[in-house]
Amino acid sequence: MKSYKILVADDETSIRTMLEMILSADGHEVISVSDGRETLEYLKNNTPDAILLDVRMPDISGLEICSRVKRVSRLKNVPVILLTAMDDQQTQREAKLARADGIIYKPLSGKNLRTRVRSIIEGTAQGFEPEP
Repeated sequence: MKSYKILVADDETSIRTMLEMILSADGHEVISVSDGRETLEYLKNNTPDAILLDVRMPDISGLEICSRVKRVSRLKNVPVILLTAMDDQQTQREAKLARADGIIYKPLSGKNLRTRVRSIIEGTAQGFEPEP
C-alpha cells in the first residue's frame, strides 16, 4: 500500500491527534499544524501529497486556505479535503467555490476516513460524494 505525506490542519488538538493516529497507522507521514498561518508557512517550502483542512480555524479559514492553495501552480493539483461538522448545502457550495477535492464530516470515523482520504488522493473519489 502506497504511503503519502499528508498535511493536517485543525485547531482542535484531539482531532489532530486522532487524524495522526489513523493516518500514520496506514503508513502515511503526517505533518500536523494548528491553524491557517502555520499551514501557509509550511506550504511555502513543502508540497504534501494531500491537505486535510478544518473549515473553521482561527485567523484564516480552511476555505480561504484551500482557495489560495488552488491558485498556486506548484500546489494546485494537491488534493485538499475539508473537515467540517456542518453538513449543509451552504458549506458544500463554499467548498466547491474554493475548489476543494472533497469534504469529510465530523465526527470522524477511522475506517471511512482512511478509505475516503485514499480515494481522494488517488483520484478515485467522485468529488463531493457523501460518505458511506
